Amino acid sequence: MTEKEWLDHWDKNHVWHAFTQMQDYDPLVIDSAEGIWLKDIHGRKYLDGVSSLWCNVHGHKHPKLDQAIRDQVDLVSHVTLLGSSNSTTVKLAKKLVDISPNGLNHVFFGSDGASAVEAALKMAFQYWRQKEEPESRSRFMALEFAYHGDTIGSVSLGGVDEFHKLFRPLLFDVVRLSSPSHLESSPELEDGIADRYLNRIREVFKEQARETAALIVEPLVQGAAGMIVHPDGFLRGLRMLCDEFNVLLIADEVAVGFGRTGKLFACEHENVTPDIMCLGKGLTGGYLPLSATLATSKVFNAFLGEQSDMKTLFHGHTFGGNPIAAAVALANIELFEAPGFFDAIGPAVSRLQENLNSILHHSAVKTTRQKGLMGAIELHDEAVGSGNRICHKARERNVLLRALSNVIVVMPPLVTPPDSIDLIFEAILYALDK
Repeated sequence: MTEKEWLDHWDKNHVWHAFTQMQDYDPLVIDSAEGIWLKDIHGRKYLDGVSSLWCNVHGHKHPKLDQAIRDQVDLVSHVTLLGSSNSTTVKLAKKLVDISPNGLNHVFFGSDGASAVEAALKMAFQYWRQKEEPESRSRFMALEFAYHGDTIGSVSLGGVDEFHKLFRPLLFDVVRLSSPSHLESSPELEDGIADRYLNRIREVFKEQARETAALIVEPLVQGAAGMIVHPDGFLRGLRMLCDEFNVLLIADEVAVGFGRTGKLFACEHENVTPDIMCLGKGLTGGYLPLSATLATSKVFNAFLGEQSDMKTLFHGHTFGGNPIAAAVALANIELFEAPGFFDAIGPAVSRLQENLNSILHHSAVKTTRQKGLMGAIELHDEAVGSGNRICHKARERNVLLRALSNVIVVMPPLVTPPDSIDLIFEAILYALDK
């Protein structure tokens, strides 16, 4: 066999791919990339219509991001944050404090979104153990269809049966709250939908708040649930309920942060400051694994004391705050801060909306959803793998996509031009017709 044939063979037989049925896996080995395009080992190009799983922001092989990595390698590649630090990571922490919702003054670094959520859970749990109600606050609230990662703690929070039901014997109990379903978001039901759900949730708070450490929510859009878009005012209402009943609010911005919803952070749309905020994916522009869990001083101060008090946050990751990842994250944020950045992505957002409206008329399409440059096409076919079959067929038209059951996700890099949005939908229409 040729080297390329061996690579395909090794990929299928030795690489265990996440969320992939390996018996049916058709090898796709990417060899290089530039901008919004990926190239496989056979020389075929694919438009990255899913941002390499929602994390690539400014395109691949961006010169500023590439250079940031080269420059940092010349200084130091890794320094532990367990009792020490490095200048690049310190600068990133300060920058995150500056750009995040007001009041999030302290940054804990991890390796990926799930580790950011795990840190948030332990912060919230330990916070109450070190406050005036040490024994009562041991539960968490999360929405129906929630997804917060794949480690045991984050899976416990999850509510997507397809991913999580197998592991239930391993998980801790969670108070499950009603999620504003897209099925109720038709125009005639839109008025007052946020209040209806918030009223239901208020009743749960009345019964459960005294036992609850924190409520965790994906602000505005529940990604892995199939891009469920929350109605206006829902996030603000959750913040108000948490304030009223003295429950911490954790905002999981791993998927929706860094420009996906049209603002740098989804919480900005409703002027909400959570007590704890989780970041990942787009934090490094999609280049390197790095996450951050930001906390208010209210939370942080509960961990201060003498060594003998044992109030330290006993949690950490070997490569959390890695200097190379921090360097590219700083460069990534500088690109966001360039004048007119969000204005520049406006045409792509509009073109996405136009294409979603158009494809809604296809007989195979049940509904569509959008927030910023996050789009979803829900199919009538609810058979297992129906969306994946469409995405696999779209590869014949040089577009790489990923589905969530019967929902096709369209989430290209933020720098994708409008005509490339058209190419994505041409490929989807081709696949639907086939």
